[in-house]
Amino acid sequence: MKILSVSDEECPALWDYYQPGRLKEYDLILSCGDLSSRYLSFLVTMARCPVLYVHGNHDGAYCQEPPEGCDCIDDHLVEYNGLRILGLGGCRRYHPGPHQYTDYQMRMRIAKLRWKLWRSGGVDIVVTHAAPEGLGDADDPAHWGFAALRELLDRYQPAYLVHGHVHLSYGHDIPRELHYNGTRIINACERYVFEVPDKPCKVKHLGKVIYKTRPRSTGHCP
Repeated sequence: MKILSVSDEECPALWDYYQPGRLKEYDLILSCGDLSSRYLSFLVTMARCPVLYVHGNHDGAYCQEPPEGCDCIDDHLVEYNGLRILGLGGCRRYHPGPHQYTDYQMRMRIAKLRWKLWRSGGVDIVVTHAAPEGLGDADDPAHWGFAALRELLDRYQPAYLVHGHVHLSYGHDIPRELHYNGTRIINACERYVFEVPDKPCKVKHLGKVIYKTRPRSTGHCP
């Protein structure tokens, strides 16, 4: 399965200078937040696959103008063609505003999902906005990662964690990928493509998301 991950910066090649067919090779698009809702709506219209997203800390406008045709997976565990995908958007609280959490609040969000994680036998891909603490985050208060996400990796050992929030332009030493205890951690800033081995699936609907749990409506803002 070929996955396009996007975050934080709209890619000119996929929007301003888009050419027909440029998105046809992807089986799934994951958005890690802080992107225009119009951009995500454009991607899902031009692609032949779903767009699943979590909120970034600058996505408060989604309440008034949600990404049409896309699915919000914040605080949900969903399944798509055999892949178990968990969404945990938002960043560390550093000033008043939406989609910001203390580490304790993030830990409680994860705790509420434990039964679903147990029932599904774990998770394959975790989609976040912020990075785990010490794994692709930064030292300043706005971009400090969550210790709770690192604990999630220790406990469930997903194959992938895809995040945004830390722009690659912030410094030459910001990694695009890291590896931690069997988890491949990907910074999706602007766009990044990765491939995941296909998993057995009882029913495989091309271009349709098969959910184990019902996602929130696209217009929901916690």
